[in-house]
Amino acid sequence: MKKTIVAPGLLAAKVSDLGSAIARVEQAGAQYLHIDVMDGHFAPNFSFGPNIVEGLRGMSKMFFDVHLIIDNPELFTPMFIKAGADCITVHAEAKGDIEEVRKICRESGKGFGVSVNPNTPVEDFEHLYSDCDLLLIMSIEPGYGGQKFFPASLDKIAKAKEIRERLGASYLISVDGGVTLENAVQCVAAGADVLVAGGAVFNAEDPDAVITEIMNM
Repeated sequence: MKKTIVAPGLLAAKVSDLGSAIARVEQAGAQYLHIDVMDGHFAPNFSFGPNIVEGLRGMSKMFFDVHLIIDNPELFTPMFIKAGADCITVHAEAKGDIEEVRKICRESGKGFGVSVNPNTPVEDFEHLYSDCDLLLIMSIEPGYGGQKFFPASLDKIAKAKEIRERLGASYLISVDGGVTLENAVQCVAAGADVLVAGGAVFNAEDPDAVITEIMNM
């Protein structure tokens, strides 16, 4: 039976104890670490820079999915790859050259992902999906953790799966925002392969149990 990939969202971890936080989720079986990068322009918040990614890289063997929630991601992709990213995920709606990001990722042997915001029909950017490794469905507005999951995201997950089958593509479908144990089941049923769980994991009394339960959905 195929296991769901759990990607704890670093934004929800305690900044004063990032090393211990990611060590615990990795030991619990989390395969991915989702690292949100915001610069206050495309999304109304600030978060991690390449120095943080570089510092954590030496502490973990998890797959680092670096989510660039920024405009002009092509300018910053090389530095995050150098810092240790395994995949660069960029927003379809962002200003800049997404094709250049794809090129840089391919030349570097790294994964390339595309993310779409809640109000963006997933089919609007279908032309980007044939050669991407990850399609990230935002189930909240990007910027801040702790928001409630948008139920309409379930239809978008199903649509992403339909598009994948029609294109003969192989991207993983990831869901980011407001993921809980309750809606995680629905996400997986709709076709999600990867669940980004921030507060659900890092704020849980027993993160190990949460990760195990999601993995086995």
